[in-house]
Amino acid sequence: MDNILNILQKVRDGELEAAAAERELRALYYSDMGFALVDTHRRYRKGFAEAIYCPGKSAEQVTAIARELRRAGGGNILATRASGEIFAAVRDALPDAVYYPISRLILLPGEQRREQGNVLVVSAGTADWPVAEEALITARAMGCRAESLADVGVAGLHRLMAHIDLLQAARVVIVAAGMDGALPSVVAGLVPRPVIAVPTSVGYGANFQGLAPLLAMLNSCATGVTVVNIDNGFGAGYAAALINMNETTEQ
Repeated sequence: MDNILNILQKVRDGELEAAAAERELRALYYSDMGFALVDTHRRYRKGFAEAIYCPGKSAEQVTAIARELRRAGGGNILATRASGEIFAAVRDALPDAVYYPISRLILLPGEQRREQGNVLVVSAGTADWPVAEEALITARAMGCRAESLADVGVAGLHRLMAHIDLLQAARVVIVAAGMDGALPSVVAGLVPRPVIAVPTSVGYGANFQGLAPLLAMLNSCATGVTVVNIDNGFGAGYAAALINMNETTEQ
């Protein structure tokens, strides 16, 4: 809200005409870049800046949007599903950009937040990790304390049970799984917190690019399971962060 207060103070002090102030206030809501209407006000409404979805955009477009979001100020900015080529272009313009090649995420660091709460990201197998890492980095970018637990699928359940204390200490658990998609149901039966299930497109033919685990998770017999779309680690991390931060605020 600092930008809004600055504009209002300038009007109060006679440094800015009302008409000019109106234009500046309107510009805070979104920025018309011709090819995109960038939602520069989202961080005030949602607590986190608009994320840039890179597929379908050129490296120049992603870079321009990133610059505009950075200009608007505030916290961390994420660009999802970014190629190495796009990252190179963004880094040339914004040298502090960080790239996570496994999850294809670009992070533009903003104001430091004190990490709060406890989000745990669980992946059934190593092949599910790209989606799990997308959730993990998203939750951290949104100010959550987030840990991970990898390769603990139901084919070797003893690996999961060895970390039961870690599971039960989490405020929110994200579970990424492909194949038969059974792991979220198992986890939800063990923890007293919300479980966000992420079906991945990992598996053999009958997996149908993630449709089989998606349906399995939607039909979970365990209570407290919420399901996001196939490979949507970003959506899972975002939802977990909102739950985590709300619980932290209420305590």
